[in-house]
Amino acid sequence: MDHHRSSTLLDEALALDWTQPRVIVIEDCVETNGAFVLHHVLKRSLALHTSSTSAVIFLAFSQPFSHYDRILRKLGCNLVTQKDNKRFVFFNLLTLECPDGDEGKTSGGLPSLYREIQKVIIALHEENRKSITIMIDDISLMEVAANGSTNHVLDFLHYCHTLTLEFGCLLVTVNHGDIYSSMERPALLLQMEYLADILIKAEPLSTGLATDVHGQLTVLNKGICEGQGNSRNRTHNFHFKVKENSVECFYPGTRT
Repeated sequence: MDHHRSSTLLDEALALDWTQPRVIVIEDCVETNGAFVLHHVLKRSLALHTSSTSAVIFLAFSQPFSHYDRILRKLGCNLVTQKDNKRFVFFNLLTLECPDGDEGKTSGGLPSLYREIQKVIIALHEENRKSITIMIDDISLMEVAANGSTNHVLDFLHYCHTLTLEFGCLLVTVNHGDIYSSMERPALLLQMEYLADILIKAEPLSTGLATDVHGQLTVLNKGICEGQGNSRNRTHNFHFKVKENSVECFYPGTRT
């Protein structure tokens, strides 16, 4: 097994240009947790060769700082150090409560959070941090914090999208597709898939459970540039196994 090939397979599928505004949407389910993709992009964002000009703004609705610090240490990245160096800005939103009704559109809750993010990005740019990544670890829990208001969440995400376009940021979100399985495809999922430049779906194997394979990834990368102004969508499908301090990605039938 070519471990170097394995470690770069996901990067090849993402094909990220850190100088361009992009929206990455990660969808997973109960059977197949896709958080490892978030961890992977977080590490890559903080390990750029232009590290002195990069930064991450992390909105945590699902887990505290200690959780991510522990995981990233196993991946060779110290979030405490990055935080001290002002390259990792962490918002602990586990107990965020938003106002009900129309008040939630203009004050408190998500509107206040957006203004805080905007201030941070402006300050980072003044410090010459040009490659900024905004990460949201659980859109569904953001919806819970917004008292179930899909519209408030969509407004917030659209505002964040404008920030990516204005400042050239990367926006990365995680959502759980199967929590909506009892209803038709909801507006939140459809809107996020529409906004996505890169849509990543973590799913169980179609053949069922396997001890040495944890699931399969489908990476839809929209608008891959092919020169002369031409672009097209590109889809990658591969299997993965999450290990203690890494993730192994491989094409079906190539793992020994």
